[in-house]
Amino acid sequence: MAAPRKYPDELRERATRLAIEARKDPAGRAGAIKRIADQLDVHPEALRGWVKRAETDEGIVPGTTSTDAARIAELEREVKELRRANAILKSASAFFAAELCATRRDVDREVVKDHFRRAVVAA
Repeated sequence: MAAPRKYPDELRERATRLAIEARKDPAGRAGAIKRIADQLDVHPEALRGWVKRAETDEGIVPGTTSTDAARIAELEREVKELRRANAILKSASAFFAAELCATRRDVDREVVKDHFRRAVVAA
């Protein structure tokens, strides 16, 4: 279960919007995140992460978007589950193959013994 969020969504959105707008202005770009974080009483690293994610999602900065990252994580979980199921099926098939092989050996031995008994009785 995810930890509770320290900052409300409205504050995140507002701070992110302000920081992105401030970073567009070349004069105010330096220290914009720190300045806005101090004004809104938000940790600067938290705001930096929000801005980075927002810029990636909007296509301003190259990278994996939030939706793509969620989809990748979902697919990785599915692959892990399928590999585990595959391993279980492989071990089960090996087990049943060994059982079948042992059963066939026992049946073959009985057939051979029965054949020799009939040959001895016939002779």
